[in-house]
Amino acid sequence: MMTSMRFLFVGDSMTIGRDGDFTWRYRMWQHLSALGEPFEIVGPRRELYDTEENAPVSHRYADPGFPGAARRHLAGWGEGWLHMAPLIRETVAAEGADVLLVSLGLIDLGFYTDSDQTAHNAREFIAQARLANPRVRIVMLPVIPNVRARSDRPFAAECGRFNDLLAKAVADLDTSASPLLLASHPPSYDLDTDTYDGTHPGPSGEIKLAGAFATAMHQAWGLGGAYGVAA
Repeated sequence: MMTSMRFLFVGDSMTIGRDGDFTWRYRMWQHLSALGEPFEIVGPRRELYDTEENAPVSHRYADPGFPGAARRHLAGWGEGWLHMAPLIRETVAAEGADVLLVSLGLIDLGFYTDSDQTAHNAREFIAQARLANPRVRIVMLPVIPNVRARSDRPFAAECGRFNDLLAKAVADLDTSASPLLLASHPPSYDLDTDTYDGTHPGPSGEIKLAGAFATAMHQAWGLGGAYGVAA
């Protein structure tokens, strides 16, 4: 791993997590910690989403030993590329982020923008992050269609089309100075067993999402190590 890499988690409800969750951010922290090499997790937020309060005000992680500094992130319930693109330049600059691990798009397609506009917002996000740090590395997870896609064919098609557009953006915009990487959909991810409601990851889903990011970085960049965190 490179010296003292600073990781920023960016995402929607699947990334912020809800009151009482471990979160895939926690699983990634476990993985990075096990490597024994210097790193830091950065970000302006630390909270989980409290569904009863309908606000990100909870600090009750499933593991109370999850260090406060490692809980940092830029994720929000109901927030997507549309919301994060205007925030990312300031956040990367303020936090000194080197590597962005991004899981966005499902909420955009479900409520805000079609695949074309969502892809445009993703490209704007990349441009803004690079204005803050021209050498930033970005790993993006494709949209994992949720249970809605089983019955809503137009929505499922938009998810698939956006993933194609995201892959094209990565191919178009990847540079040696600021590499972009599209992680793979976890091959064994199952909405019935890896989520608690057909969308949001449970413990096994969290592990698989963290593994997707870790595996992508390790295989493509030699960053970190092979993923291996027990449930």
